[in-house]
Amino acid sequence: QVQLVESGGGLVQAGGSLRLSCAASARYKMAWFRQAPGKERKFVAGIPWGGSSTYYADFVKGRFTISRDGAKNTVYLQMNSLKPEDTTIYYCAASTLTYRGTWLSDDMDYWGKGTLVTVSS
Repeated sequence: QVQLVESGGGLVQAGGSLRLSCAASARYKMAWFRQAPGKERKFVAGIPWGGSSTYYADFVKGRFTISRDGAKNTVYLQMNSLKPEDTTIYYCAASTLTYRGTWLSDDMDYWGKGTLVTVSS
């Protein structure tokens, strides 16, 4: 059973930055999703475990950066230029599947408990 432990959420003013961390107990394809109450979970950013490619949803491109520390089995989401509409719960997810061009929540096998990000205007 893969365990994912998220940290780094909190309250920040619009235009500010936060960095989320996700420590995994194994090496898998990793991603961040976010979900507002009553809405579907949305892909934010993803990183296959091998290689250096990264993938982003259009609404965070240029503002968020996903990276990993292989030695620590940890994935990070650096969030800059935060907007009030970024306020929601962010989830770390891991998949045993090789990246094949899509990042679907249904393809992810393991999920963290989520961390709340609040951006004040």
